[in-house]
This record gives sequence, structure tokens and C-alpha cells, in this order.
Amino acid sequence: MIHSFIFSDGKLVGQDLEVEALRLVRADKGLVLWVDLENPTEDEIKLILTDVFQFHPLAIEDCVTPSPLPKIEDFEDYLFFVTHAVDFTRTEKFNTTELDLFLGKDYLVSFHRNPLKSVTSVIDRCIKATGIVARGPDRIAHFLLDAMVDNFQPIIDEMRCELEEIEETVLSKNSDGLIPDLMHVRADITLLRQIIRPQRELVTRLAHGENKLIRALMQPYFRDLRDNLIRIEETAAGFADQLLISFDLYLSKSDYEANQGIKTLTALTVLTLPATLISTWYGMNFEHMPELKSAYGYPTIVGLTLVLTACTWAWCKRKRWI
Repeated sequence: MIHSFIFSDGKLVGQDLEVEALRLVRADKGLVLWVDLENPTEDEIKLILTDVFQFHPLAIEDCVTPSPLPKIEDFEDYLFFVTHAVDFTRTEKFNTTELDLFLGKDYLVSFHRNPLKSVTSVIDRCIKATGIVARGPDRIAHFLLDAMVDNFQPIIDEMRCELEEIEETVLSKNSDGLIPDLMHVRADITLLRQIIRPQRELVTRLAHGENKLIRALMQPYFRDLRDNLIRIEETAAGFADQLLISFDLYLSKSDYEANQGIKTLTALTVLTLPATLISTWYGMNFEHMPELKSAYGYPTIVGLTLVLTACTWAWCKRKRWI
């Protein structure tokens, strides 16, 4: 699906033009063009990326092929960068999807396979605006990146809630099934840090004005965006440390419970020791054992066994084994 938006003096003056009209807009240096490709077909990809804009074949290949990490490449008259936005189409776990951008002097081309909230919000913003929206494509690129970064906040809040639940589970009596939850959250945090770090470096390059396609007046906006990414990265690092503490606490609790079980078994063994010794001694059945023939032999031995067992129980109690 191809969406197109034309801006003149910062105002939206047209949208969703035919391909031939896009060629005319490309030739008009006084207009700013934004083309958004959402899950395009092979013909649409060739039509826009190759025929209309004539991007480098390697850039097109990187665009249509999924990339695991964000990156930025500087071509002769445009910038190509790969970013990763939150994929809200998969609700079972945290995942990301690519948002690729081609930023030129008077145009911006965005490419994504899945519907993105960030792109939809920027489109709505452009359509509903009555005044100046964007005097340059770098402003639209900032809108997209800023909305994309804002959409990481719900994921941060969800991870924080999951970590709090894990801590409560660790401290509760029943912590069965905690390991799968730990591994799940750990994978999400690892993916978040893996995506945010190179994305921060990408925005840092834009904020430093290394390329003339980013106007000086837009650099403070990209620096603010960089600061937001740094905060997310620091938060993710804090989550990783918090998760490690919870795991260590879980291991300590498991060791403590195992030691308590060993202490209980040891106490039971010690409590049965008097009866075991006495029964073993009088189970030898020697012929000359006078106490076996005594009328009070049985109750005496039973009483002695009970007394010794009671003394052993009191000793274990003082040692806090039971």
C-alpha cells in the first residue's frame, strides 16, 4: 500500500497521488514529499524505490531484507537508516518490527511491513493539522522517530510490573513456575537493550549534524530524542540488575529451603537414634542377658527409650533443628 503526502511551505497540500504525479512532485524543488510504503508488493517496491526515487540497489536490498539491528548509512544525496519500532500486532510477548527511512533533501520515504502506531499517529497529525506541519523532511523523520520512541513507554511499564510480580513471587511461600517467568522477562529486557543501544547511536549521529540533510534548527529536537533513548537504555539496564537480584534471591531462598529440609530430616534421624540403639542392642538375643528375664525389663526399656527420645527432642529444639 502506497501513501503519499505533499507539503508546500510546511502545509499539507495533497495526498495519495498517482505515480506519475509523484514524478512531477519530485521534479518540483519547492515541494516536500513523504511516501509511506506499508507492506508493499514487489511491483510497488520496484515502482517507488527503483523507478521514482532510484535508490541504490544495496540500500533497497537492506530495506526489503529484515535487519536484526538498527543502522544508518550515508549515501551521496540521501540517508538510509533502519530503525525498530514496537510490534503491537504480537501481544503475547515483546517484539519489534522494522521501520526503514530514506531521507533526502526534499523527500522522505518510509518502509514497513506491519502497521505501526507511530506512522499512523504522524499521518493523522499531518491530515488534521490546519497550520504548518513540516517545512522539511527531517521534521517528518523526527515526528516518526519521536512517536516510535514514545511507544516504548508501555513496554517499559509492562516490564516494570512483571519485575514487581516476580519479586512478590520470590518472597512468597509458593514460587513454583518462577524460572519460566524469569527467562521470559530476561529475553524481553535483552531484546530491548539490543534494539535501543544502536538506535541511540543512530539518533546521536543525526543530533550532531554530521549530515547537511539535518538542518541546524532540528538538531536540538534530535538531541532531546537521544536523551529519551538514553533514559530508556538506563532503565533497561536497571531492569537487568533488578532481575539478577531477584534471581539471586530466588537461589538463596531455594538453598535455605533445602537446608531446612536437610535439618528436618537430620532431626528425625537423631530422634529415632535412641530407639534404634536400644532395639539393636537387645535384638542380639544372647543367652545370658539377665534383664531379658526380668519381670520389669520391658517397661523399663520402654521408659528408658522414651526418656532418651525426649532428651534428644529437647536438644534438637534448643539447636533449632525442629
